[in-house]
Amino acid sequence: MTNTPSSPNNGIRRRTFLAGSAAAAGAGLVLSGPARAGGLPSGRPGFPQTGSSVRVLITGDAGTGEAPQYAVTKAARALHAQNPFGLAIGLGDNIYESGPNGPDDKQFEEKFEKPNTGLDFPWVMALGNHDTTAVFPGDGGWLLRGDAEVAYHSRSSRWYMPRRYYSVAVPEQAPVVEFFVLDLNPIAAYIPPFLAPYWEPNGTYMTAQRKWLREAVAASTATWKIACTHHPYINNGPHGSAGGYDGIPIPPINGVLVKEFFEQEIAGRFHFFMSGHDHSLQVFDPTIASKGTRQLVSGAAAKTVEDRSSKEHPALYENFRDRGFMTMDITASGVDLRVFTVDLATGTPTQVFTKSYSG
Repeated sequence: MTNTPSSPNNGIRRRTFLAGSAAAAGAGLVLSGPARAGGLPSGRPGFPQTGSSVRVLITGDAGTGEAPQYAVTKAARALHAQNPFGLAIGLGDNIYESGPNGPDDKQFEEKFEKPNTGLDFPWVMALGNHDTTAVFPGDGGWLLRGDAEVAYHSRSSRWYMPRRYYSVAVPEQAPVVEFFVLDLNPIAAYIPPFLAPYWEPNGTYMTAQRKWLREAVAASTATWKIACTHHPYINNGPHGSAGGYDGIPIPPINGVLVKEFFEQEIAGRFHFFMSGHDHSLQVFDPTIASKGTRQLVSGAAAKTVEDRSSKEHPALYENFRDRGFMTMDITASGVDLRVFTVDLATGTPTQVFTKSYSG
């Protein structure tokens, strides 16, 4: 379907892989929006389409295939058995450390399918920087690699990623919630696409994504609108906030373009902005700049950072030590957010934070 590197560590030179991405993009091979839920492959469980509520599992940075990921999914299965989830949100870094080598890569089985056994509902997936690795893990420099995860959409009964960016309304008619999955990797990569005009901040891809998002949000009739992507806007963990990522003073690597995108396209238009990237659990109230949009960071589904909070932003809840995830129970009248940590030895979930939001 698309050209992807044959190995995550193949030492391809920067000019070569960026030029290759640009050429492929120019040939029209990049899969992007718009898309709405529907057209599910045969055998795929459908999204909840009846009733006035939806229960959502929110995870991020999960795809290691190692014991902590299995402990987290065991905890999620325990909650699912008590009160079933309708869908899950996967906030990127789905295949560590360097992304898949095509849609038939066995890593999908090892790092997604097997760990999520029994969690048989749609997983609405976003792309992360590790999913688009070129030279060193997580550099985000081979953006076209993400198309392998889009292609896997047709091979899995769980994985839902029909495009690189898209939306899902639940239920499809008179939706209670619409999730808008975004791909901000082109403006957040550690190796910016300077030699690939298609991917540049004002290039075809990001311009089309902005246009799609504005039109899709304006057209949405959902009571709740939630934006989902990998890179956070505000964050007290070691990756830092957009505009100051990883303490790097060099744009655009510092995420200044993510900050700009959020403030121009997200702030005030969405109720929540959910991301991973930082291997932590954080809940924030809106800031003045966010215009009512609330940032959630759920990136602890397999890894932790074990760093102290920067305290850059007041947090309602933050945890940098434990693995865990979040859940949302969404109705037309409100959202109940819960944060769970996981005992790695037993796979037991513990609710550590809850907050209710009114419609």
